[in-house]
Amino acid sequence: MSGLPAGTVTFLFTDVEGSTKLWERSPQAMHRALSRHDEILKNAIEERGGYVFKTVGDAFCAAFATAPDALEAALVAQRTLLSGEWEENWPLRVRMALHMGAAEERGGDYFGPPLNRVARLLSAAHGGQMLLSAAAQEMVRDQLPTDAALIGLGERRLKDLFRPERVFQLSAPDLPSEFPPLRTLDTYRNNLPL
Repeated sequence: MSGLPAGTVTFLFTDVEGSTKLWERSPQAMHRALSRHDEILKNAIEERGGYVFKTVGDAFCAAFATAPDALEAALVAQRTLLSGEWEENWPLRVRMALHMGAAEERGGDYFGPPLNRVARLLSAAHGGQMLLSAAAQEMVRDQLPTDAALIGLGERRLKDLFRPERVFQLSAPDLPSEFPPLRTLDTYRNNLPL
């Protein structure tokens, strides 16, 4: 399929936090909000050269040839989502994660360890939060938008992944910056050995 990034690809995964509750509370309003969400994400991704290769419910999976383009798409989408007027005073809170690596492309979809890692990174985030892996951070740190910064959140153990990940949060003055602890294995106490 032409247009798909190949080789080392930057993946942007997104997901609406608490969407099941929102659907239960007000299906009509959620339907309209999700239509708007989809348009905002699709525009932000495609205008920066990204390719949406999968959507699952309210989750988007996009691929970019470069990490700075993926970061810019995430930042623009998050700002648009947070600044808009939403019905019933509940903006959709979307978590986002970026990771880059070599993945296999087949039939318009991607497969391999980088997708597992970005999915696990996404599951650690909270609505409104944008997380980056060390690989993605390395590629964007010298090309950040002027008002953006990366905050190191330390090395974290992500579910089902053998190697821990150094995690970074994208920060900007007009975005939320305070979040609960990441949803990682380090957060939950247990008596299992590392």
